[in-house]
Amino acid sequence: MIGAPVVAPEEAHRALHRRTPAEVFAAREKAQPKAPFIDAPGYKNRHDKIDRSGSVTLRHRGRLHHIGIGRAYAGWRVVLLVKGLEIQVVASDGSPLRRLVLDPAKDYQPIP
Repeated sequence: MIGAPVVAPEEAHRALHRRTPAEVFAAREKAQPKAPFIDAPGYKNRHDKIDRSGSVTLRHRGRLHHIGIGRAYAGWRVVLLVKGLEIQVVASDGSPLRRLVLDPAKDYQPIP
């Protein structure tokens, strides 16, 4: 290029401590998932957050159902494992919170 400054090889990549941009990129820590992976073959996984009233929602056959977990768990991240009408609610670390069989006639599934 006309008018481009000529850089001596010993001054190249001074800001990167004499490393090439590719070397700097390869040395960075790469993003990975934080939460543990919950594997349950045969179940549909649904990630949700327990609301202030202590329940989570699940849509079954076009109808919204509220599943009571407890106000003590408000704000927790949970995974709903659904297999037909059988539902398991587990915390994001895998600890079980609730197991139930959904009653499609009821909007709210109370805590037993």
